[in-house]
Amino acid sequence: MNDLLNIATQRANNWLQSPTIDDQTKATIQQMLTPDNTKLLIDSFYKDLEFGTGGLRGVMGVGSNCMNRYTIGAATQGLANYLKKSFTGKIKVAIAYDSRNNSAAFAQVTADIFSANGIEAYLFSELRPTPLLSFAIRYLNCQSGVVITASHNPKEYNGYKAYWQGGAQLVPPHDKNVITEVNAIGGFENIKFQADPSKIKTVGKEVEDAYYEEVNRLIPKKDSIKRQANIALVYSSIHGAGITMVPECLKRLGFTNLKVVEEQREPNGNFPTVHSPNPEEQSAMELALQKAKAENAELVMATDPDTDRVGIGIKDNTGEFFLLNGNQAFSLMMWFIMKNLSEADRNGGYIAKTIVTSELVDTIATKLQIDCYNTLTGFKYIAELMGQMEGKKKFIAAGEESYGYMVGDFVRDKDAVSACAFFAALAAAAKDEGFSLYDWLIQMYVDFGYYKEGLINLVRKGATGEQEIKEMMQKFRTAPPKQFAGSPVTQILDYKSSIQKDIKSGKETQLDLPKSDVLQFYTEDGSKISVRPSGTEPKIKFYVSVKADLKSKADFPTVTAALDARIKAIEKDLA
Repeated sequence: MNDLLNIATQRANNWLQSPTIDDQTKATIQQMLTPDNTKLLIDSFYKDLEFGTGGLRGVMGVGSNCMNRYTIGAATQGLANYLKKSFTGKIKVAIAYDSRNNSAAFAQVTADIFSANGIEAYLFSELRPTPLLSFAIRYLNCQSGVVITASHNPKEYNGYKAYWQGGAQLVPPHDKNVITEVNAIGGFENIKFQADPSKIKTVGKEVEDAYYEEVNRLIPKKDSIKRQANIALVYSSIHGAGITMVPECLKRLGFTNLKVVEEQREPNGNFPTVHSPNPEEQSAMELALQKAKAENAELVMATDPDTDRVGIGIKDNTGEFFLLNGNQAFSLMMWFIMKNLSEADRNGGYIAKTIVTSELVDTIATKLQIDCYNTLTGFKYIAELMGQMEGKKKFIAAGEESYGYMVGDFVRDKDAVSACAFFAALAAAAKDEGFSLYDWLIQMYVDFGYYKEGLINLVRKGATGEQEIKEMMQKFRTAPPKQFAGSPVTQILDYKSSIQKDIKSGKETQLDLPKSDVLQFYTEDGSKISVRPSGTEPKIKFYVSVKADLKSKADFPTVTAALDARIKAIEKDLA
């Protein structure tokens, strides 16, 4: 603790001595240096924010470990320096932001610094979804891009996602190289905050129009949409950027009966109607579900603040609404897309998912004879795979269990705008054939196997929390579990050491993926347990996956209960 306090105190004093830091910030730091504020001082200054799976993200406030004008300034100056080393001639970046508090101001700071470094900054004039930023980078032939967002984190957070040419988030070595440049800046006086207005451009409407055209080009079953144009759909933007594009996208596809949750329509960084703007959480979806029941809708959709994730709700066979988890929604979406592919796309195409996402998707792809690739967690790794496969095979779609999906290669990141379009098309196609989405979900399990998943999140905040998470991961490596729910562990995959170990034979093989702090345990009964620290939040995640055969729809309740019991037993073993 004393070491952390010494580090934090030194960093805080460095800020106080900088002529660039404003007086209000310095007054706040002086307050932090009093004995009553030791924990706040340590949490704010014990380290610098670093790029994780989602870029730069942290609590807004004063300090090197917080999101503020200076940490954003350092990140932008470092990125600008790296861009100038990486490219010759004119350099262009696109910049977008969501509805979070300070997002517009942080985006302006970012544009100012790029312009001061002689880089053309294409800034959206108002909030827009993250996937449009990815699209704009490609459409405008930019070398890089930035979106100011903390995705689905609570309201006190903000973030800075950095992108490379091609529209994908930074991956190694670029992410580490940018950090190296940031660390080499020296003092804040070396950050060029003074803007060159001639270098700041506004992103035009033609970018958005071109995006809608790409979505429309890929949507299957358009005849079903025409016949079911009046299907009742409910959408909530949860006070985020999705309201600027999702309703318009659905309208352009021909849907005429979209009901927006009015209480959550207005963009608002305080997210007044929810505890957390995360569509993975039931509480964030409650207003949308209530409206769906009142409207007797077929489908509920709700997006997070920057509109890269979408939560989905459907009706069961009694008419009651429930939420699909990310694995269910992704599997259903991929089944719909893959079964409607042309023969050429089926033979020459591929899909992608992350290693912690349901293996039901792998099973469906295998039976439909479509290649399925697995990547590390984080859509930037899927985008990296797409770059590697360019010119070799055609990309079809990808997704992950945390509510992120992407169809087509015109965007290289999670895209909830197009995902809403595909889920709406899925609902229309099911209704057109006389089925509900619930019917299709269970039929998918009958055809390909019933996979069920659970997720445990343990939150550990601050410097002490980070250390606790490291110790937990170390314990799983040095003393790995021998069984889960009574079923022996047969395989251990350690992505940090890149080793896959067969427990019975002791044989070790090399994993063909980059190193990452992830562990996976496979058991004799086919269960899979994955453990990893979050790259964007102060938590450790446990992903539990179990499976069983489902011989008929009539067996669904019984098999569901058995799988739920197995998940609970595994969760108990993890506690």
